[in-house]
Amino acid sequence: MRAIITLLTAALVGRVVAAPPEPPAPVIEKRAAPTVSSSAGNIVGVTRLNTEAFNGIPFGEAPVGNLRLRPPVRVTKSLGTFDATQIAPACPQFLADSDSNDFLAMVIGTVANTALFQKALKISEDCLTINVIRPIGTKAGDKLPVLFWIFGGGFELGWSSMYDGGLLVTSAMQMGKPYVFVAINYRLGGFGFMPGKEILADGAANLGLLDQRMGLEWVADNIDAFGGDPDKVTIWGESAGAISVFDQMALYDGDNTYKGKPLFRGGIMNSGSIVPAEAVDSPKAQVVYDQVVANSDCAGSQDTLACLRALPYEKFLYASNSVPAFLSYSSVALSYLPRPDGKVLTRSPDLLAKGGKYAAVPMIIGDQEDEGTILALYQPNITNTDKLVRYLGDLFFHQASKAQLEGLVATYPPWVWDGSPFRSGIFNEVYPGFKRLAAILGDLVFTLSRRIFLDIATQVNPAVPAWSYLASYGQGTPILGTFHTSDLLQVFFGILPNYASRSVQSFYANFVYNLDPNDASGGSSGKSKVAENWPRWIGKERKLIQFYNNRNGYLDDTFRSASADFMAANADSLYI
Repeated sequence: MRAIITLLTAALVGRVVAAPPEPPAPVIEKRAAPTVSSSAGNIVGVTRLNTEAFNGIPFGEAPVGNLRLRPPVRVTKSLGTFDATQIAPACPQFLADSDSNDFLAMVIGTVANTALFQKALKISEDCLTINVIRPIGTKAGDKLPVLFWIFGGGFELGWSSMYDGGLLVTSAMQMGKPYVFVAINYRLGGFGFMPGKEILADGAANLGLLDQRMGLEWVADNIDAFGGDPDKVTIWGESAGAISVFDQMALYDGDNTYKGKPLFRGGIMNSGSIVPAEAVDSPKAQVVYDQVVANSDCAGSQDTLACLRALPYEKFLYASNSVPAFLSYSSVALSYLPRPDGKVLTRSPDLLAKGGKYAAVPMIIGDQEDEGTILALYQPNITNTDKLVRYLGDLFFHQASKAQLEGLVATYPPWVWDGSPFRSGIFNEVYPGFKRLAAILGDLVFTLSRRIFLDIATQVNPAVPAWSYLASYGQGTPILGTFHTSDLLQVFFGILPNYASRSVQSFYANFVYNLDPNDASGGSSGKSKVAENWPRWIGKERKLIQFYNNRNGYLDDTFRSASADFMAANADSLYI
């Protein structure tokens, strides 16, 4: 069992560390380096095979020293002539609990802290930067639509340069739908999402979301100089990035304007939407802050927050990473995540959605069929219903009664053939109860919360279109099925250039251009027209498109309805 977890975790971390760049993309020496003159300065990029890349452009001052654990400060001075030819530094990462005795956590933590790992990613607190990739030959004033990418990683790991959008831009060019791709770095873990009453009182909550918002504002100010259209921005994210997409819709009660204009006009959410969360100063959140302080040199300080800001980088990193991590037994009972603070996120995202306090824009939202399989690999001791109920109560839902948790679990039959990977019969039961737990974790955080969100959104804003999907192109993969993050391999990087990847990229290009995945107009050709029609998700019909390796199908979004109904009816008690 340990070997299986280690191998699969290595695969996941390896996917993060060694995400493939645009294939062969050499610098073409005879061409002059592309240079963009904007209000930010003269940005010098690099020419590649089909694209031009501008990496690591600062949009915020270095959040170090007294700016650590504070809202981002905009870069206002010109950068002068800025070299944007190298990879952007990654923000500090939280791959494993630095205070854990778990063998796997210690291995991951040791690898993450090696000089090689740190050097390869150029990890630095000074990391508030943006990457821009555009079709070769694009110039100011071309007014191409913009796809703004927010990476995922449980709000604990990830960085912009691991997602080279060159393949996507090249694919869009071939479809006659060229666009500008933008990827942002934002603060993670304790650097970007520290909770606690001290944080709330200081106005320092949800810093990672504020970093994202400032990046969008940078796009509004500068993307025209790169050939993009600031009035045609679509925000796109996966996992925590998808959750961030809705949070950007809901920030400041739905005010997504800057200088009188909307910062974005559409949203794409891969594996994530609303995450009902307790407040920044809730007892559950306060435990995290207190543990960070206890594992630092600040326990005896009268002003613990000021002390944390003054710590040397290595000591603050160790302390902030001493709480339970995403890649661990606690799984998606995250230590660090966006939490209501009364200002940035005024209420829990589910309540903001119900109240219509979000920027209602056309959206695509969907899931992998087996979102929970990777998440359930770390809990081999949860082998019966009592242990499962206790696990959910102890780590996830402190406001829920035992009866409520028993009611939730009861909607998932204990039979091995009913769990995830779904439709895999008696196979893939890694340990007793694995498939049941995988189904529950995937549904709670991703698949059924998506349906609940769509129910709310289509009732509150019925005129705003939404399209939804279920990806099944990994059916038959041992243990994992179509697992969480497999869309990155399939869609983003196109490692498997099959029917599914081509179909999704075509739908997305149409959406970026026309806010409708079925509308192939615009651009230089209609090559992004796809054979199938993707039906809108509306309250009565609830139709999903289902992506397979060799075809697309359709599915009624009614599966596991007893579980979804229970979650919706008890939503107030199922806060993380």
